[in-house]
Amino acid sequence: MSMITERPVSNSAGQPPVRTVDGRPTARRRDVRAVVSAYVTLTKPRIVELLLVTTVPAMMLADGGLPSLWLMAVVLVGGSLAAGAASVINCYIDRDIDQLMRRTKRRPLPTHTVSPRSALVFGLVLAAVSLALMATFTNLLATALTLAAIVYYDLVYTLWLKRTTTANTFWGGACGAAPVLIGWAAVTGSLAPAAWVLFAVVFFWQMPHFYPLAMKYKDDYARAGIPMLPVVASPRRVNAEILIFAWLTVATSLALWPLGMSAVYGVPTAVVGAVFLVEAHRLCRRVTRGEPVRPMRLFHWSTTYLTIVFVAVALDALI
Repeated sequence: MSMITERPVSNSAGQPPVRTVDGRPTARRRDVRAVVSAYVTLTKPRIVELLLVTTVPAMMLADGGLPSLWLMAVVLVGGSLAAGAASVINCYIDRDIDQLMRRTKRRPLPTHTVSPRSALVFGLVLAAVSLALMATFTNLLATALTLAAIVYYDLVYTLWLKRTTTANTFWGGACGAAPVLIGWAAVTGSLAPAAWVLFAVVFFWQMPHFYPLAMKYKDDYARAGIPMLPVVASPRRVNAEILIFAWLTVATSLALWPLGMSAVYGVPTAVVGAVFLVEAHRLCRRVTRGEPVRPMRLFHWSTTYLTIVFVAVALDALI
């Protein structure tokens, strides 16, 4: 068993000994791990995971089965790098407001774990590598959509819409739904009606998904001067948009059923959609009655809903 000791390790003059394990320095290793962890955090891995959940089933539906494993690997790696790049550049642009918000003040830039210049370079390198992969191994349409998604998210949404309009979540929804189109285009080189329906599902879903989060962190956004809908609109208006877009999400998901899908897709999608609507109405009813809201319940359930819908897409494509 390794023993922790206080053996001196050669370092700069005047510095105290570095704590070691069997004579090996550990402080430097901890520093390296911390820096690597910080760079990974900048890519917002949970968002990347969610994007991949929608990309793979879209590719399977486009192929009518299981696409080339090589193509899937390229799109997953390229898509992950693109999403990570967009998130890193987003953190660079938003570093001024991130330090004001309780939810984001521990991110690497507000805590000075990573310098702004390093973050920007990291994001641009990730973007360049992702686009090179897509251009080399997929096709022009998939590559162009990948580039458009990065540019739109960082320059149109983050830099402009997020800070200037209450419709920021709506217009920003195109970024989150883009991986569906990218995956489909990588397989076929074109976009079919079913691809646009899947795009619409993810697009509409983002309002009832994100508004509960904005409700929970309403004071944070207000402090940072970000006009998220729950900050500047009445509870009645927020409720209306949650319900409208929840219903649009479910209706659009069911609209895919007649486009060649079977009951393997339709039945679970209808069931989980009903539960999703119940949760949305429950949240809005609590807001109206002035009861404890617990908005994160709908936030988390919406993620489960989208995952089940796209798992059903994948299963239907395989069967």
